[in-house]
Amino acid sequence: MDQADVVIVGAGHGGAQAAIALRQNGFTGSIMMIGRDREAPYERPPLSKEYLAREKAFERIYIRKPEFWGEKDVELRLATAVTEVDPAARRLTLSNGAQVGYGRLIWATGGDPRRLSCAGADLAGVHAVRDRADVDRIMAELDAGAKRVVVVGGGYIGLEAAAVLTKLGCQVTLLEALPRVLARVAGEELSEFYQAEHRAHGVDLRLETMLEAIEGDGVKVTGVRLVGGEVLPADMVVVGIGIVPAVGPLVVAGAAGANGVDVDEFCHTSLPGIYAIGDCAAHANAFADGAVIRLESVQNANDMATTAAKAICGDPQSYNALPWFWSNQYDLKLQTAGLSLGHTDTVLRGDPASRSFSVIYLKDGRVIALDCVNAVKDYVQGRKLIEARAQLDPAQLADTAIPLKELL
Repeated sequence: MDQADVVIVGAGHGGAQAAIALRQNGFTGSIMMIGRDREAPYERPPLSKEYLAREKAFERIYIRKPEFWGEKDVELRLATAVTEVDPAARRLTLSNGAQVGYGRLIWATGGDPRRLSCAGADLAGVHAVRDRADVDRIMAELDAGAKRVVVVGGGYIGLEAAAVLTKLGCQVTLLEALPRVLARVAGEELSEFYQAEHRAHGVDLRLETMLEAIEGDGVKVTGVRLVGGEVLPADMVVVGIGIVPAVGPLVVAGAAGANGVDVDEFCHTSLPGIYAIGDCAAHANAFADGAVIRLESVQNANDMATTAAKAICGDPQSYNALPWFWSNQYDLKLQTAGLSLGHTDTVLRGDPASRSFSVIYLKDGRVIALDCVNAVKDYVQGRKLIEARAQLDPAQLADTAIPLKELL
């Protein structure tokens, strides 16, 4: 049976950063990274942006050049999944039947795309956007002449895909079940701005619209049937309705957790010697007033990876990183800092008509988050207000003549 001092399960942002951080923090033992993807670790956000738009070749989105991992003595086992975890024996069973022993285990598997449950969801032409293979299939169908695209889901993945597909000349209809896009993560001001932008670019954006079934010819999608009976012709359907944490083997092994797996301030699970990081790790977050949440972001994956690596290297430091996110749509760069969960008020700073503005979220007068559209200075300076837990006059926050740094 093969053995490694640290086995990392997952070869995305979190897994890659865990291996890098172990070496940076002086870990000299053996490291094995096991990933379901066939590729060496690569960046995921560009998949729905520059890679789909063909503005960036795949070779440019590797987290490190493929030869880097050998140079750092990190063994890669790709196109391989972990099917069973035995925490007592500290042993993994792999999808090819092999077994691997570990000293410490870092679980960094992220999540699997949430699938539609309606009839026709398994037809060819129905796509998620999670890995390179997903996007390569979309690009192949575009090359074959697909033009009419229905995007299901008005979160960031759906909106980014709609923006790129529109730019590529597709006729895009976007379906969102809720009354506004980004309803779970942003305030009404931001939702209304992006709804107007997408419609101005030709997207047929339909809110409070439910999908009933996907229609096809028995093999491939031909349309989408809505609740109420209307059928939208479609050559392709792109589904962006969230992820399901990929933690099955850990849960079966006894790891605590209801939404992903629970971890402590050092990213350790309830199982001995096993850490979990990134999208699949539920943790008490200081910027959510201690609520136990999962964060689906590159920032969270990378910072949790460093936390776990430091703990393994004997330098435990509590996870306390400020959450941040970004989204590129058309010529708009959205940068978010903090978490707007539970906000009680919003302040609009700037004019959305100028396409450069910020939405500042307050909770009982305290700045807890910002959404900054083409407003880099607000983003950089506003982060410090969140970290300082600043309580400020909304009128001053709204005054664009006053730099945010002067309010600290």
